Amino acid sequence: MKGRELEILPGGTMSTETTLHSFDSLEESWDALVPDCDVKAFFLSHEWQRLWWENFGEGRELLLLAFQQASEPIGIAPLQRQNDTISFLGDTDLFDFHDFIIPEGKENFFYPVLEDYLISQTWNKLYFPSLPQTSPTLEHLPTIAERQGWRCQIEQEDVSPSLTLPADWDTYLSGLRKKDRHELRRKLRRLENTGGFEPKLYTNQIDVSNKLEIFFQLMRKSREDKHHFLTPERESFFREMAVALAEVGVLFLWFLEHNGTPVSAALCFDYCGRRLLYNSGFDPEFASLSVGLLLKATCIRDAIERRLASFEFLRGDEPYKYHLGGIDQAVYCMTVSKRP
Repeated sequence: MKGRELEILPGGTMSTETTLHSFDSLEESWDALVPDCDVKAFFLSHEWQRLWWENFGEGRELLLLAFQQASEPIGIAPLQRQNDTISFLGDTDLFDFHDFIIPEGKENFFYPVLEDYLISQTWNKLYFPSLPQTSPTLEHLPTIAERQGWRCQIEQEDVSPSLTLPADWDTYLSGLRKKDRHELRRKLRRLENTGGFEPKLYTNQIDVSNKLEIFFQLMRKSREDKHHFLTPERESFFREMAVALAEVGVLFLWFLEHNGTPVSAALCFDYCGRRLLYNSGFDPEFASLSVGLLLKATCIRDAIERRLASFEFLRGDEPYKYHLGGIDQAVYCMTVSKRP
């Protein structure tokens, strides 16, 4: 295992880990840190990032920076190097959010250590996409760049609508815009009057593994861009990820069935009191009955009944997200380069 340990501050060290073996060695401390971060997203979890690296890391150099103070883990920087660019692990196709893994209150230790590391490295560009608007990196890294004479550019990359969940379904409905509330109730009544529709939820490994092919079929049917998105490599990643997350009890695979045949699907994660709607699909033959939107409404209702704090629609400004009460949260891309 390659690695080195640098004395940075009194009582503090940073070890740089650069092999997959060291990736695994950080699992326990990694997953203990994420729930205490400002950015609480499953994309920052050890499992998600390890699986991505196993599937897509070829040709890249792994740079895992493990920060400790008095032998206590206080932060992780999951990075990769490709040519002269250092960036977060992952890509914007499979990660809705990126960030450093820093528990709240540890920022003033973490970023100075990160600064010392970046000074010690050879690079021309830092590329940090998919930073949610709550990320402390948006505040601290520009300060570092200014101090070092580096050029820092921040641009809004996307939006990620989210919804704070109320105590019950009726309160949720009353919080929607009048037109959206009327339309949702009308569509629910129409589906009930049509008959033969029933939501189904699968959470255990065996069921999830057996039902994933149906989920992929509905994804491909629903939109041309989703059909092209599901390359064999990404489908393989999704299969590994779904089974692994089902094992730890955070994956929820929903279907809306008509007379026993799935006509829409939604893949969700429950993490740190939030439900994340990761992807979905539907059979266009049933589009007139809004089967995609109504299954998502079912996911929201279930999240309310489970007393979750929020429902995250994740990246993209598709209209259904706003019809169901989503409010935009900005997502940013930060690029840092060394001045000539």
